Amino acid sequence: MTTVCETAPSAWVQSHAGLVLPAGQVLDLAAGGGRHTRYFRDLGFQVTAVDRDTSRLSDLTGRNVEVVAADLEDGSPWPFSERQFDGIVVTNYLHRPLFPRLAAALAPGGVLIYETFGQGNERYGKPSNPAFLLRPGELLEFAAVHGLQVLAYECGEVLEPKAAITQRIVVRRLK
Repeated sequence: MTTVCETAPSAWVQSHAGLVLPAGQVLDLAAGGGRHTRYFRDLGFQVTAVDRDTSRLSDLTGRNVEVVAADLEDGSPWPFSERQFDGIVVTNYLHRPLFPRLAAALAPGGVLIYETFGQGNERYGKPSNPAFLLRPGELLEFAAVHGLQVLAYECGEVLEPKAAITQRIVVRRLK
């Protein structure tokens, strides 16, 4: 059974999507079932969706959507070479070695909307492995290291769509 939290776009993403350059290029990293790919496509963006398993994205190919099958964690080359995007969205996914790639993949003026789980989430279930949980302030550190302007940030407990500890950030690349 599909639940609302698996199909509805994240409220954090929805509330900040308007910061992405209209009709721009958006990268949906670790796209999963494509809820954010569909959302940005429906807003008029050209979207590139990348995931290791693209089977749930097959209906999107060619409809202002490019689907890329890539394992982002196996050491393979970054699948986007020097491409840059006006927006990048990442939710419920953490692979720290990609942080420099994400910063470099933002076009000048580009916006990264990131939301994932933080330390303390283990009390609510998965993910509970520290490798998949952000340390408090870790996304702020990422922004500072890469010279990204912080537009919004939250860290703490949420109750919807399910109880969790999250960390969320929206940053812009200035140049």
